[in-house]
Amino acid sequence: MARAGRRRTGPTDEGEQIMWFDTWSALGRILLIGVAAYALVVCVIRISGKRTLSQLNAFDFIVTVALGSTLATILLSKDVSWAEGALALALLAGLQLVLALLSSRVPAFRSVVTARPALVLSHGRIDTEALRKNRLARSEVFQAIRSSGIGDVTDVAAVLLETNGTLSVITEQQFGDGSALDEVP
Repeated sequence: MARAGRRRTGPTDEGEQIMWFDTWSALGRILLIGVAAYALVVCVIRISGKRTLSQLNAFDFIVTVALGSTLATILLSKDVSWAEGALALALLAGLQLVLALLSSRVPAFRSVVTARPALVLSHGRIDTEALRKNRLARSEVFQAIRSSGIGDVTDVAAVLLETNGTLSVITEQQFGDGSALDEVP
């Protein structure tokens, strides 16, 4: 059965979904809500800080995906008003801000929500147990070393798997007193 006010051609089964075109007002809603929601997302990201756009740890990634999903819901779901969507976006940004504040001020909390860096190579020797625990392949470590412009593994003092998933390569020449590794187990 077709809804009132719609011109339909073809079958009108109860469960049928409209694939190509619904109404002009639905398209207009998407345009208006889309502009407003996009502007809101830009504001939320600016307010939440540079960290939102930096290399992501697990919780940053979750918030980023949730922001995208919420934006899509605001745009496409007629059941969600712009105000409800705006509140959801603000809530996600607020929770991320609280999480960032707590993790920067309370070390015990940071250890719960953020992975610790892992030393996967030390002075030319790969720690196979660290590779296994972090589901990392030897070839990925070697790729990071090559990407750093180093051809000899014995020139490498350390390779660390950082909290955001990147591999940091420190050469023997750059190692110094090793104080940058103080917090690495």
